[in-house]
Amino acid sequence: MPKEPRRGPYFCGIDAAMDVVSGKWKALIIWELHEHGTRRFAELRRGLPGVTEKMLTQHLREMEEDGLVHREVYREVPPKVEYSLTEHGESLNRALVPLGQWGIERSRRIGAETVHDVAG
Repeated sequence: MPKEPRRGPYFCGIDAAMDVVSGKWKALIIWELHEHGTRRFAELRRGLPGVTEKMLTQHLREMEEDGLVHREVYREVPPKVEYSLTEHGESLNRALVPLGQWGIERSRRIGAETVHDVAG
């Protein structure tokens, strides 16, 4: 049973932001859609190695409910569904860029590999 999205009250702005990006894959889904634009489900899954179909579906539904992702269904055979960021999702991506830069600097400092050396 999906959890009901929180609508506050929030402790602070970070708490409100983390409410919509919590989960291992959400920030990466935002990055993938920002970097590559509109994507079909299979393209998203290939772009996020390790994500399960169930988890990707769950996160996309939650992100659609939060107004971050637009889901476009084309009535054709076979069915075609595309995902893209909304303006709200793009604004969240812009907010995550400094966090990505911090992560790149941290990776370098500790000698960890970063597959994509871009912040967002």
